[in-house]
Amino acid sequence: MQKKLADLEDRRQQAHNAGSPAAVERHHSRGKLLARERIEYFLDPGSFHELDMLARHRAHTAGLADQPYTDGVITGWGTVDGRKVFVFSQDFTVMGGALGEVFAEKIHKVMDLALKVGAPMIGLNDGAGARIQEGVVALASYGGIFHRNVQSSGVIPQISVILGPCAGGAVYSPAMTDFIFMVREKSHMFITGPDVVRSVTGEDVTLEELGGAMAHASKSGVATFVAEDEKAVLDDVRYLLSFLPQNNMEEPPVSDATDDPERMCDSLREILPASPNQPYDMQKVIAEVVDDGEFFEYFPHWAKSIVCGFSRLDGKPVGVMGNQPMAFAGVLDIESSEKAARFVRTCDAFNIPLLTFVDVPGFLPGVNQEHEGIIRHGAKLLYAFCESTVPRIQVITRKAYGGAYVVMNSKSIGADLAFAWPTAELAVMGPHGAVEVLSKRELAQAADPVARKAELIEEYIEKYANPYAAAERGYVDDVIDPAETRKKVIAGFRMLASKREELPRRKHGNTPL
Repeated sequence: MQKKLADLEDRRQQAHNAGSPAAVERHHSRGKLLARERIEYFLDPGSFHELDMLARHRAHTAGLADQPYTDGVITGWGTVDGRKVFVFSQDFTVMGGALGEVFAEKIHKVMDLALKVGAPMIGLNDGAGARIQEGVVALASYGGIFHRNVQSSGVIPQISVILGPCAGGAVYSPAMTDFIFMVREKSHMFITGPDVVRSVTGEDVTLEELGGAMAHASKSGVATFVAEDEKAVLDDVRYLLSFLPQNNMEEPPVSDATDDPERMCDSLREILPASPNQPYDMQKVIAEVVDDGEFFEYFPHWAKSIVCGFSRLDGKPVGVMGNQPMAFAGVLDIESSEKAARFVRTCDAFNIPLLTFVDVPGFLPGVNQEHEGIIRHGAKLLYAFCESTVPRIQVITRKAYGGAYVVMNSKSIGADLAFAWPTAELAVMGPHGAVEVLSKRELAQAADPVARKAELIEEYIEKYANPYAAAERGYVDDVIDPAETRKKVIAGFRMLASKREELPRRKHGNTPL
């Protein structure tokens, strides 16, 4: 037995040191953690249970002489803050972390287990894509991962952490997961690299410009979160998990409330500028209302005219979104509609209630927006809200104009409760535009068109640009003192905690993609 145990220990040591010393040195010299070091840092100490440590590739005829244990990926399960998670970590020191048949089989197995057990699946990606020597087998193996991503979508949280290169077909698995994390100047994602782009289109672009973390966080809308280094990004993943349930059948984790649910938000009485055309920071409104000002922003660098993120109210996770007057006056455009729609669907999939702050002057006008499909993209947000069944509360702080008001979680599309501040302006359009449309002939005939227009604008504001007409008809459940916002919202979510709503039976809806 001792001989057998010694042999087992030797094989385990080989698996723990699968990469060559030179490859390990190169990896560390780039400021990167090894695959096992990442798992050890990310999971609770001593909680990792490895699967398929002794797996090796079978591609003997493909010119792969070496057969290192693990085959370039480490898989298994452990805990984060005592809650079970499944993880795979690609090992760049073993064949560049390239995916082959056995490599993929390991990932398939751990993904299947995560789905069966009902626990989050976290992928630590750092690989060179498909293993060229294994040809079409590697490509088909990617297909198995993609299929499992879709089967798991909306059932368990799926998180992709990009810690190195992620190119070609390899990018599509992260793209189908719920959240993508990247590291500044270390992570790269692209379908075709700079050399191919240069040879095909003539465009000269660097790796960072083409597929770096900030390019995907601010331009493409691919990277949900970005951090400065690997440890910071793994800390952020742990933090995100604190807001998420284990699966779609469970409620999000509840924390001990450390902020008085009856606390008044007196500063909100003074937060709006005197002029309705002046901006203010919606993030300050959110921070004042939620527990301890906690707000983990979703896509903070992209589509800035809308703010989305995770907070807590009365110790319970909640998804918060609001138009941001500091960016393009808070209008809805193509990118902000997509960002908000994705956020709403994510929260709804994982039983996270939604709180929406509304200050929206409308959809962004322009030929470019129309031709690129603002109608279709705006419909995504509308569809997402209409389809969602979680508790939903709307708070209108100022402007609520036209179709954009309807889209922003209004009562007419299923909000459970709608509150408005006395400063709320619910109307088909802003006073200036409305007067120009309604009184065009009168203004043309007026002795002093400027003075008459000012009078008509004042009349319009008094008659329409207030919350009371909507309150009379029940489109707003209550007009509240801004200082009461926190206590009203918490009371509302407490009441809605037992909400049950089912969608019609169907294969699936046809989202306006």
